[in-house]
Amino acid sequence: MIKVDRLTKRYGPTLAVEDITFEVEKGEIVGFLGPNGAGKTTTMRILTCFLPPTSGSASVSGYDVLAEPLEVKKRIGYLPETPPLYLDMTVDGYLDFVGRLKGIAGSDIAARVDAVIERCSLGDVRKKLTGHLSKGYRQRVGLAQALIHNPDVLILDEPTAGLDPKQITEVRQLIHELSGEHTIILSTHILPEVQSIADRIIIINDGKLEADDSPENLIARMQGAESVLLDVDGPPEDVESRLLAVPGVHGVSRKNGHSGRTNWEIETGKEPNIRRDLARAVVESGWGLYEIRSIGMSLEDIFLKLTASDPVDSSGNEPAAATGSDESTHDGGSLHEAAAPPETDEASKQEGADPS
Repeated sequence: MIKVDRLTKRYGPTLAVEDITFEVEKGEIVGFLGPNGAGKTTTMRILTCFLPPTSGSASVSGYDVLAEPLEVKKRIGYLPETPPLYLDMTVDGYLDFVGRLKGIAGSDIAARVDAVIERCSLGDVRKKLTGHLSKGYRQRVGLAQALIHNPDVLILDEPTAGLDPKQITEVRQLIHELSGEHTIILSTHILPEVQSIADRIIIINDGKLEADDSPENLIARMQGAESVLLDVDGPPEDVESRLLAVPGVHGVSRKNGHSGRTNWEIETGKEPNIRRDLARAVVESGWGLYEIRSIGMSLEDIFLKLTASDPVDSSGNEPAAATGSDESTHDGGSLHEAAAPPETDEASKQEGADPS
């Protein structure tokens, strides 16, 4: 569905994206992660035909982004972090407008508007002005405009930013439902969100591809040794000595416990019976064992480990030629084909409407 081969983008002497290669299959949800200035937005702008690559190639649904950009744009729906809404238009009026801009035949417009309104649960607000909607509903309208032409690929930039927990759950569920019919690239800083909904994770740092795997495989590969947490009621010095004597234990560190007990974090190898051996050592010594469990690396730990390098520049942004920060895109018309509101309405400015 999406193929990126040795993609490179330079801004003068600055290398924003360096020789990255990856593929995304139909129906996959891929989390696209990286610190500010890593090259994520540059990569997405190339995929959406807003920027040409310096070298390498990229294609969507078999269409090359340089040779056939109009065909690529027909097959991409884009939701920027700030949805590109006209605040003085009703929801259904706005979606009708966007649908016509995206080339949907007049006879099909009403059916497509009804379909995305139902899919995004906007029926209760379809006659309301978008400027009167809550943040959660605005995100849903933004997603509806990305879906209006039924694209093969959805590119979502921080789709749950600023939402409350209930709204986040609803948007995540909607993304899950869309994955069977659409290929989704999800750019976000909320790592638990990626772990809960993404089939694969791509981590980019300083313009280079650092990781490309499923969350489970990535954690298993980066884990190395296993850590085990024990909650033990016994003399700390004796407990430490006994735990260190268990075969396969590489290190023991004391943690704060509860009710006079001590927690211990045990660094071990990947011995299959290490937890059994630790439990036996504690019980045979006559001490109380209240808890024993493995401690795995979190996705946040992996992200920090893979991106622990200097930022692209002192401000943490990509080169100035990319226009704007790496995490926010305000080139609405070029990226999502819907005309963005002009900056003549003061209310639109205040609401963060997407300038064209």
